[in-house]
Amino acid sequence: MVFEYILKKQNIDPQTDLSIDQSIDFGSTAAAFSGGQGDFTVEFEPHATSLEAKGDGYVVASLGTDSGYVPYTAFSAKSSYIKEHPETLQAFTNALQKGMDYVNSHSPEEIAKVIQPQFEETDLETITTIVTRYAEQDTWAENLIFEQDSFTLLQNILEEAGELEQRVPYEDLVTTEFAKKAAGNK
Repeated sequence: MVFEYILKKQNIDPQTDLSIDQSIDFGSTAAAFSGGQGDFTVEFEPHATSLEAKGDGYVVASLGTDSGYVPYTAFSAKSSYIKEHPETLQAFTNALQKGMDYVNSHSPEEIAKVIQPQFEETDLETITTIVTRYAEQDTWAENLIFEQDSFTLLQNILEEAGELEQRVPYEDLVTTEFAKKAAGNK
């Protein structure tokens, strides 16, 4: 959906100006591309860097950079849980903010060494390459505050893809109090 949204922003009609093969299992797209299927592929890491390392392709653009801050990760809780467990939510949010502070204050090499145990199948050099790319693309925000502009962008993308029947007011769905407090506790 994000890819098609970016194409449309560039006056490219995904339905008529090119052919997008969505029949390939998401985990198999890099292998299909390496095998000669398609002229371009949309990949998450570590597959994009792996294609480059094998000489099978090059990263030519970043959907994250070209789309703007799309909130790929958001955490949800029932209103009753928020009301009954604010201290748990604050501690969780504080921990996430601590992680954001770390990636924004350390080198890609330092970050790669810390996160490598979570990616046992990927060597340190590849992880460092990926983290460097993310840092250069300004992938990580400074805080966890789910801004209204990002919420609007997400709804625009979903709406254009035909996946959103009705927009939801930001104030009805998003709570920023925990993220604002975590950002202020630095």
